[in-house]
Formats: sequence, C-alpha cells, structure tokens
Amino acid sequence: MTSNTGTMGNLPSGLGICTTIPDILYLPELVFGGLVWILVACTLVDPANPQGWVMFVSVLCFTMTFIWMCMFAFGVHRNSGGWATADFAYHGIAAFFYLSASVALAKVTMDKKSGAIFDYRLDISAVVFSYVATLLYFIHTIFSAFRWKSF
Repeated sequence: MTSNTGTMGNLPSGLGICTTIPDILYLPELVFGGLVWILVACTLVDPANPQGWVMFVSVLCFTMTFIWMCMFAFGVHRNSGGWATADFAYHGIAAFFYLSASVALAKVTMDKKSGAIFDYRLDISAVVFSYVATLLYFIHTIFSAFRWKSF
C-alpha cells in the first residue's frame, strides 16, 4: 500500500528563527525598516501626505515584524499551517506597502533636489533603505510561499 502522508512543513521557534530561511530575514527587515523610519523622521516632512504614508508604513511594518518575530520565537504558532499562510500573507502585504512607500519617497526626493543638501542626502539614504526593505520583504514572501506550500 502506498502512503498518503507527505512531508509536512515545519515552522521554527526559539533560536531556530535565526537559522532558517525565510525567518533569518526578520532582523534585516527590522534594521532597514528602522533606518527608513529614523531617516524620514530626521528630515523635513514636506509634503506631508507622501511622507506621512512612508512613516506609517515603516512604523507599522517595524512594529508588526517585531511582534511577528516574537510570536515565532515564543512558539505561539504550534507548527500550524494557518500560521504559515498568515506569514505569507503578512509579508506579501508588507512588501506591497513598502513598494508603494518607496515609490512615493523616491518621487518626493526627486522633487526636493534644490533643497538643503543635508536633507537631500538623508532622503536619498531613506529611499535606498526603503527599497532594500522592500526587497527583503519580497524575498521573505517568496520563501514563505514555498514553506506554505509544504504544509
């Protein structure tokens, strides 16, 4: 007889989140997301609407990623497939939010070329780190999808 039991996916907990893909990306996501938050907060927030969206996305994703990382570290997921789905969905939404914020921030930065050179450099740095955070969340989404499919 053939067996219908395949290999089931595994969600890490404890220090295992520091050794498995995609969970090892939590710390870089926090670092680059925090840098975006800090750099945008250090500049003149003008115009308020696009910069406010960038601040909202960076603070929301930083906070949610920290909470998400803690929940995985403490093993709240109990290796449930629903958590793998939620991990995939959260990181996909975060990647989309960061992409929209990165584009808005790049547009505002390009429009500020004639401003103070110090603020312009901070804005350029924020744009670069925002795109890096977008890439990290996107990579996390791809690997979370692979893990989700293994459940």
